[in-house]
Amino acid sequence: MTKVIDFYFDFISPYSYLAYKKLIKINKNNNINITYKPILLGGLHKLGEITPPAFNKLKMKNMKNDCELIANKNDINFMWNVKFPLNSLYLMRGYLVLDTNMKSKFFDVCFDAYWKNNVDISQKENLIRILEECEINKESFLKLIEDQKIKDELKDLTNLAFKSDVFGAPTFIVNKKIFWGQDRLEYAIDEYNS
Repeated sequence: MTKVIDFYFDFISPYSYLAYKKLIKINKNNNINITYKPILLGGLHKLGEITPPAFNKLKMKNMKNDCELIANKNDINFMWNVKFPLNSLYLMRGYLVLDTNMKSKFFDVCFDAYWKNNVDISQKENLIRILEECEINKESFLKLIEDQKIKDELKDLTNLAFKSDVFGAPTFIVNKKIFWGQDRLEYAIDEYNS
């Protein structure tokens, strides 16, 4: 059986962004088999009755400082988005509607828009710009993200993550072991290589 790292993410999560950027550097030769698992972090928190750090002033202040510290240490271009937190629903659904060959570019552009370029990704005109940069047909994309099947798929993925004991993003699962947080990426890779 082929080993894989399941990477649970939401574009709204700064720690998912930082983990992704670290993973790109570590996996530049594509030696690690990664499956990206989109979830709605807000929905996951609701299922787990978790109050996210964004709604606690002390945690929020620390989170901003923490993300900047991690970004600086790992030489990652990062800018705290002044519109945090935003609704990432359309982008998360969008990840599901794309062909496999388009997902990587979409992933890069969405994450960079929000956590590098300080873009309000909840605004339709900015979503259109993202689609244009990725050369994605906007009419088709905007229609598909409203399809009930796609809505249900994202909801089901979030519910399945919760049932698998995932409670935050990023979370990595390797060999049925859970590693939560960007600072556990190296542990997940150690497990993958064991």
